[in-house]
Amino acid sequence: MGMSNDANATSNTDPETEGNPFETELAKTRDELLRALAEIENTRRRADKQSQDARNYAIDRFARDLLPVADTLTRAIAAAPPHWRESADEASKNLLAGLELTERSLIEAFARHGLKPVGKKGDRFDPNLHQALAHVPGDAPAGSVLEVMQVGYVLADRTLRPAIVSVSAGRGESPSVDIKV
Repeated sequence: MGMSNDANATSNTDPETEGNPFETELAKTRDELLRALAEIENTRRRADKQSQDARNYAIDRFARDLLPVADTLTRAIAAAPPHWRESADEASKNLLAGLELTERSLIEAFARHGLKPVGKKGDRFDPNLHQALAHVPGDAPAGSVLEVMQVGYVLADRTLRPAIVSVSAGRGESPSVDIKV
């Protein structure tokens, strides 16, 4: 056994324990105890980390399933004719107000549970948070987000869905191929 060889090697170098088998056995047992205690502590730390991850990411799948709902609400509000806001038709105003309230409530619920939107116009392109569909010349600095086609979301430090964006290649520059899609 590897541990007993290490313990014997250690105990053979100690002059006090060289001739005493009880001292040798005590040193060996002490070494095994310390190793067992270290293993218990490592197991406890791993269990704590797994428990924390489970708490942080418990809503992962549920949140992924709700992202299309949030997208649909956003598209429904954007598709509402502009005259609905000023319309004399009370039903149209109420429908739009209800959609906006529902979207706001959903986004607030996401935030309460650690789900945050990512991908805003002007952000610096980050391949961990964004998925580039286009790399186009523009007035914005190279590598900045020009347009967001779909908002992305992160849960704690994990990207649930990257934001789908177009990225600036800078003023008058031709698109490069270094952006990973």
